[in-house]
Amino acid sequence: MYHFFVEPSQVNGDQIEILGGDVNHIRNVLRMREGEALLVSDGYGNEYRCRIQDFAECLIQVRVEEKRRVESELSSRITLFQCLPKGDKMELVVQKAVELGVSAVVPVASKRCVVKLDARKEENKRRRWQAIAESAAKQSGRAVIPQVEPVTDFSGALLQAGKLDLCLIPYECAEELLKAECEDQGSSELQSGHITGQSKKSPMEKTREIIRQIKKGQSVGILIGPEGGFEKSEVEAAMKAGAVPVTLGKRILRTETAGLCILSVLMFWLEE
Repeated sequence: MYHFFVEPSQVNGDQIEILGGDVNHIRNVLRMREGEALLVSDGYGNEYRCRIQDFAECLIQVRVEEKRRVESELSSRITLFQCLPKGDKMELVVQKAVELGVSAVVPVASKRCVVKLDARKEENKRRRWQAIAESAAKQSGRAVIPQVEPVTDFSGALLQAGKLDLCLIPYECAEELLKAECEDQGSSELQSGHITGQSKKSPMEKTREIIRQIKKGQSVGILIGPEGGFEKSEVEAAMKAGAVPVTLGKRILRTETAGLCILSVLMFWLEE
């Protein structure tokens, strides 16, 4: 069944007005007719099963037959800070991130990003990505449409990430950072007599522990680097701002894969 989003102000009792580009899509692309059924969401978790009642010049009137509360959102708000990849890879990232439950996507222009956009191109791209986010939200049965924010630089991304409860930074050298941290922790605890040398945690175990500590209702950020990865100074700045490095295993993942990988892990954990 076709799925559309409206603003709460467009819902009036058992009547809903569909406006904007969806009017043309329903009338001329889908060629729907009076009496046909469709789903409408108000972006606040309410879903309405409706039937088309009337076509006007600039709106479509539908009648509500059933209203229900949709519980399709993750228990934590996840923001993906994705450094700009080459080509149309960002479209794939936005589409799949929305399907996996992300709440917002923030495009980031970091030092090693090859893509350079002027203000006009940035806004055109953002509108395109937002349209993809809306389409993916409809397809995957989301209760809300995640927002694709304007492109920001790395400093701006860290400012936004600093307002969240937790920020993770998958990093190709994270194993070294985590291993050093684990060894320091293990050495300290060994000296205090709390553990034996065999009980020191591996980097992967440390990453699992970080993810398991995420609680329902918390806000989580994910920082994903560009094709060339983050510069060391960027990682240091992120960690200074409170970001926590994590490992995604022993393989180097492409930029369009890394974010989807950690999102899949978080979705699996939070759905429990």
